[in-house]
Amino acid sequence: MNLEEISLILVYGAMAVYTIAMIAFGIDLTSADKEVKVRKAANIGMSLTVLGFGLHGVGTVLRGVAGSRVPWANMYEFTLTFTCVAVGTYLVLARKRDLRVLGTFVNGLAVLSLGIAVAVLYVRVQGTPPILDHYWLVIHVSTATLAMGLFAFAALMSALQLVQIRKEEMEKAKAKAVAAGDGDTVVDEKPSRLRNLPAAKDLETGALRVTVVGFLLWTFTLIAGAIWAEHAWGRPWNWDPKETMSLVVWGFYAAYLHARTTRGWEGKRAAWLNLIGIAGLMVNYYVINFFVDSLHSYAGL
Repeated sequence: MNLEEISLILVYGAMAVYTIAMIAFGIDLTSADKEVKVRKAANIGMSLTVLGFGLHGVGTVLRGVAGSRVPWANMYEFTLTFTCVAVGTYLVLARKRDLRVLGTFVNGLAVLSLGIAVAVLYVRVQGTPPILDHYWLVIHVSTATLAMGLFAFAALMSALQLVQIRKEEMEKAKAKAVAAGDGDTVVDEKPSRLRNLPAAKDLETGALRVTVVGFLLWTFTLIAGAIWAEHAWGRPWNWDPKETMSLVVWGFYAAYLHARTTRGWEGKRAAWLNLIGIAGLMVNYYVINFFVDSLHSYAGL
């Protein structure tokens, strides 16, 4: 058994552990009991997430060792790495705040991403193509990987923010109707079995902070890519589809940060802008790599 096979086994193991963690977090999410102070299912889910992250990280590193290079030279490896970054970001933030309620969604995202990686994107380990055999592969692609992982986690928070905004609006409308003495208003006395998500404002603040870091990394990605293009192709910018879409993605996130910090766009509008940004990033990553001829085609499957 070689390192490539061990890496794949570890990735499958990480998927299995993430799946069990998702189920454990799901049990916690749907069985809120305020009288129970120790959330055993959530604690199990968090421990399993750490274990899955460890398997995931080691599997990713071994993939790079098997190829005698960094583990992000193709779409399969890039997916492994940015998913690992997303889960790692969650674990780091969870050390400072109780984010166990987000565990179901984070692990679900990890399982989906790794499932696509092993089922659709997997390729055997190969040597580094000559065009990629440069130290800028480490610098340019690593920052892109980190940025994408952060953007994915921020988008998850924005999506949950929209869910929480709707819930809070319904609660306010119900409270207003009760205060007005509306006799037709029916108040549900049965307590919800769903554990509450963080407040929409807290989710929005978290998404903003993570996106700021991701945006800085994505900005450096564009700069590093232009420097590498100058070395490889003789000019820093070629209006290649992937280059162009990367710039469009940068523009979306710049618009989100500008609107959020200077124009006072909060709530739904800010969340939707953040989700548009991640949608553009997915188009850049999947659609262009699969269906569009590009100077970056060597970085595909």
